[in-house]
Amino acid sequence: MTQIGVLVGNPRPASRTLQAALALREALASTLGVPVEGPVVEAAELAPAVFTQPDTIKAALETLGQADVLVIATPTYKAAYTGLLKAVLDQAPSGWLRGKIVVPLQIAASDKHALAVEVHLRPVLAELGAVVPQAVFLNEASLPADVTDFDLDSLKVLR
Repeated sequence: MTQIGVLVGNPRPASRTLQAALALREALASTLGVPVEGPVVEAAELAPAVFTQPDTIKAALETLGQADVLVIATPTYKAAYTGLLKAVLDQAPSGWLRGKIVVPLQIAASDKHALAVEVHLRPVLAELGAVVPQAVFLNEASLPADVTDFDLDSLKVLR
């Protein structure tokens, strides 16, 4: 069974970035004709362990590595992905994503950051061995203010 995992690099738990990543996972599952299942890891929950408990990060990465497809999502901080996501990915072993399909998702407040997902996030994922067929950028204005109002159908760009 195809599993679609999600890694969210937002330092805030239960963020709109998480909701967008889950919506993208749902759209991918629908396209692939598979159930929506797979591990979901929020870097925000790993934050206290990032520099002090490498085994915790390693376990999370191993869990994500078991998925067939990954969505790796981040908000835009200083025109790039978050430092927290970088700190987590820095602990991934060489070739961690070798041959794995990964769809990066980056969200920003302005369309002028639309290339950040291509210029900054895609190369890191490729360095880890990922196959990145498509990167996705979303302007945060297209997201609902309240995560409880999140509706996949309102994000036509994801389909």
